[in-house]
Amino acid sequence: MQEDTELPRGIALAWGVAANPQRGPKREMSVERIVEAAVDLADAEGIGAVSMAAVAKKLGFTPMSLYRYVTAKDDLLLLMQEEATGVPSLAYRDAEGWRAKIGVLFREQVDIYLRHPWILSLPISGSPVTPNSSHWLEAGLEAVHDLPLDLEERLSVVLAVTGAARWQGMVYAGYDGAARESGRSHDEVARAEHDLYDRVIDADEYPRLRELIDSGAFVSDTDPLRFGLERTLDGIEAHLEGRTGAAHPPLPDDSDLDVADDKKYRAAVRATTAAEKDVRAAEKALRQARRAQAQALREARERRPG
Repeated sequence: MQEDTELPRGIALAWGVAANPQRGPKREMSVERIVEAAVDLADAEGIGAVSMAAVAKKLGFTPMSLYRYVTAKDDLLLLMQEEATGVPSLAYRDAEGWRAKIGVLFREQVDIYLRHPWILSLPISGSPVTPNSSHWLEAGLEAVHDLPLDLEERLSVVLAVTGAARWQGMVYAGYDGAARESGRSHDEVARAEHDLYDRVIDADEYPRLRELIDSGAFVSDTDPLRFGLERTLDGIEAHLEGRTGAAHPPLPDDSDLDVADDKKYRAAVRATTAAEKDVRAAEKALRQARRAQAQALREARERRPG
């Protein structure tokens, strides 16, 4: 680590290079104990319950004794995030391919938000330049290291996945909280949400939303957020293929070429047209199958007793 620049107190504490207090209950108190107590408090009662006084009370000390170790609440919040975030496991290294590696890191990040949802309440004021956060960034960069991207593009891929994990964690943690507070299961929360929509959404004013409600999408077992992540990764993959010319090359511009009578070219055009027709037919069949599935779901629910 470079030592020619003075680090902010919280970051210095995270890296273990801050000066230790010269006075106070040295043996009984430590930065680690303070942070662990604060994380336990946030996990149990939410981030709003965390204060220097509350943490001191939990540890059996006075608030002033804590300030000898952690001089500001903002520093405490930074250290709490660092502790709760931890470091990624090495499971991503065993996954095959960059998408699988990124997927492992994505799921681990979502799990962190579900275990410590209060992290999502902390304001984002920049990248937390701390050891554990740096480990996560390093792991993401390692996962995409072999892709034909420049350094800034690799960072963009990692940040896109990190942002998706945070958003999914926020949604899932919100539903978890609603389930706990109401004493209902996740399915019951989703059903209540569906029923509310069903009562207030009129087909004349909201035809597309009404169609979605009638399809049972709000009570489906399908993960809609997962679909978005997969399509994001598809887009990155398509971008890479476009660079290498490996797949889906653009159609050549033949407007200024006298190729109308070329037999091989005409055969290629016919093959393209036939393939496009097959794709449209498959898309139509898929739409019909989905409508049939939605209808079958509605009928199954109507037949279900109670």
